[in-house]
Amino acid sequence: MVIDVIHGPNLNMLGRREPEIYGTTTLADIDRELMEYGTSQGADIESFQSNTEGEIVDRIQEAFGRVSGVIINPAAYTHTSVAIRDALAMLSCPVVEIHLSNIHKREPFRHHSYISGVADGVIAGFGARGYLMALQAILEMIRK
Repeated sequence: MVIDVIHGPNLNMLGRREPEIYGTTTLADIDRELMEYGTSQGADIESFQSNTEGEIVDRIQEAFGRVSGVIINPAAYTHTSVAIRDALAMLSCPVVEIHLSNIHKREPFRHHSYISGVADGVIAGFGARGYLMALQAILEMIRK
């Protein structure tokens, strides 16, 4: 079982970027925790981060037929990318959208997600812990 975890733009700066919003946990810390938990559950976790929309679309297309599930934090592309939404819509595996902050408590332009309509679930506002919640949820979906 392979779970693809896709991190969008600026998430490579976690721990340094606006810690009052995103916390001090780094992306490497998140990935390490997901990989450790995944291994304990019999899942291989593959992590990918890009600041480029096209590279994220390419990664989603590469997941088609290859992975058991996708966890994605599209970051700023949540609110702008029909291309990422359309790529996710092609997948036949579970998809969980994750956000560190509660996008609905932030600026109005962040309230709309193009991704939510094609995701099986959305987790927002729990900080780095939300990624583990997303992994637990997607594993449960896959096992049903």
